[in-house]
Amino acid sequence: MTDSKDKKVLLVECPQCQKKFDYHQSEFRPFCCERCKMADLYHWVSGNYAIPGKEANLDKTDEEEGENE
Repeated sequence: MTDSKDKKVLLVECPQCQKKFDYHQSEFRPFCCERCKMADLYHWVSGNYAIPGKEANLDKTDEEEGENE
């Protein structure tokens, strides 16, 4: 049997909307709700979030690239 005093409460800020919520109670962690989770996914899929890297040269094959370096 669990006592209500034993339940942990961890208030965190949603990375999408900045609303404070109990981390342990959300099934959409680290987001507060499904809407925020889907909004974050949309930003990744649409290219709004991107990790910078070297631009790919699609005209050359991998072998040709190695010869020119």
